[in-house]
Amino acid sequence: MLKMIKSILIANRGEIAIRIAKTATKMGVLVYCIQTNREANALYLDFADEIITLEENPNGSIFLNAEELIRLAKEHQIEAIHPGYGFLSESPYLASRCKDEGILFIGPSEKAIYTMGNKGMARNIAQKSGIPVLAGSTTNITNFYDAKAWVEQIGYPVIMKAVAGGGGKGMRIVRSADELELMYKLVTNEAKSAFNDDSLLIEKYIESPKHIEIQVLADQHGNAIHLFERECSIQRKHQKLMEEAPSVAVSDDLRNKMGEMALYLCRKINYHTLGTVEFLLDKDNRFYFLEMNTRVQVEHPITEAITGIDLIEQQIKTAVGEKLELQQGDIQRKGWAIELRINAEDVQADFSPNPGIIDRMEFPECSFLRVDTGFENGKLIPPSYDSMITKLIITGDNRQEAIKHALAVIENTVIKGVKTTIPFFKLVLNHPDFINGSYNTSFISEKLDKPFFQEQDEEKAAAIMALQAYLNEKQKIESNLTHKEDSAWATKMRNKLF
Repeated sequence: MLKMIKSILIANRGEIAIRIAKTATKMGVLVYCIQTNREANALYLDFADEIITLEENPNGSIFLNAEELIRLAKEHQIEAIHPGYGFLSESPYLASRCKDEGILFIGPSEKAIYTMGNKGMARNIAQKSGIPVLAGSTTNITNFYDAKAWVEQIGYPVIMKAVAGGGGKGMRIVRSADELELMYKLVTNEAKSAFNDDSLLIEKYIESPKHIEIQVLADQHGNAIHLFERECSIQRKHQKLMEEAPSVAVSDDLRNKMGEMALYLCRKINYHTLGTVEFLLDKDNRFYFLEMNTRVQVEHPITEAITGIDLIEQQIKTAVGEKLELQQGDIQRKGWAIELRINAEDVQADFSPNPGIIDRMEFPECSFLRVDTGFENGKLIPPSYDSMITKLIITGDNRQEAIKHALAVIENTVIKGVKTTIPFFKLVLNHPDFINGSYNTSFISEKLDKPFFQEQDEEKAAAIMALQAYLNEKQKIESNLTHKEDSAWATKMRNKLF
C-alpha cells in the first residue's frame, strides 16, 4: 500500500466540497477549504480543518484560477488538490501545473483530460476503438461553409456542439436549412464566450433518445471496472435534472456490452481514477458514444447507493497510485436509487435561476433518504454560482418502491424563501411515462411543456424572464484568465501529442 496523502485542498464549494471533505476526514486527511467574500459564511467551511481566507477578484473566481490555486497549495504546503466537478475539474492545464509543482491532482492525467475533453478527439478515439458513434464530422469545424458541407453530407436533423463544450452550453439542434446559419452563429458565439474556442463538431441528431452513462473506475496499473449505469434522460437545455440507477431500459446483456466498451476506452487512453462514459440509446436499443467526463459526476451518489462503494475514497486512492482492491465480480447491485436535484429556479420561467436567502428548509427523516446539500436555514444562494440547493438521493428495494419513496420525500420537503424545482418533480414522479420507464430526453419539451403555463400572457412573461436571466448570466461570465492559460497550454499539448 502506498503512503496516503496527509492534506488536500478542495478547489470547490457547496455540497461537493462537503462530500469530499467527509470522505477525506474519514481517511485521516487534513482538509483545506477556501473562504471567499461571495460566501463568507458558507456551510462547506464548517467541514474544513483549515480555512484559507482571501479577498476574491470581483472579475473572476478563485475556483477558476489555476495559478492562484497552485500558489495557495504551495504556500500552505498542501499535498493534493481535489477539483470536485465544474470549475477546473476538467482542466488539463490545472492537472499539468499540479504535476509540474509536485502537487497531486485528484483526477486522471492531463493527457486523458485534454483528449477526452475535446469532443472531436474523443469521438475519433471511440470510433477507432470499435465503439459505435453517430455519423458526424471528422475534423473540427471553424467556418460556416465547412459546417454547411458537413450538414449536407450527414443530413438533417443534426446537432452542433462546441468542441470544448460542457454543461449543456454550446449546443444547438438544427432541423432544416433555414435554421442552419442562425444556429451556427449562436453556437460559435456561445462557445467563444464560454470556452474561448468556437470550433464545432456536427453529428446526426437522434430524436428522443435515452441518455445512459457508465460509471468507470481505474487504477494506474491497468485495472479497470465499471459500476453499472445511470439513466439521465430527464433534462432541460441538455442539463440533467434527475437521474436513476440502474436504468429500466438496460438489460443485463446491454449493460455488459456498454460496460465492456467503456472499460476498453479507459484502457485505450491509460485512464485512471473516476470517470463516466456517456451513451445515447435509441428506440431500437442501439447505443452510441456521446462523450466521457473525466471527473466525479453530480449524480455519483446513486451509484454509491446501489453498490455500497464510496466513490470519492476510490478516486483518492487511485489518484495516489494504489491498486484497485475491487474486481468486476465484486460489484453487486442492490436495489434502486433516484436522485432529485433541487435547484433554486423558477420552473414557470423556463428554469431561470432564482437566487436568494433560504428562510426555511426541512427534509423528512427516513432510512431511504440521503441529503447532500451545501446550504441550511438563513444561508444565501448566491447569483454568481450554480443554482443547485440540494440533492435528494432516495432508495428502494426495486424501482416501484424507489418512486413511491421519492414521492413521499418530495411531498414532505419544504424550502421557503426561493422558488425551487420541487413542483416540477411532483409532476415527473406522477407522470405515467416516467412511472413505466418510457421517458426519454424529450420528456420535458413533449410531455411537460404546457402544464407550466396557464395562460398565453403568462407564457410570454415567462419567456421574457427567461431571456433576461440568460442575459444576466452572460454579464456574469467569469474572467477568461483560465481560458487563456488553457489555450497556451493546449497549443503545447497538441504539438506534443500530434
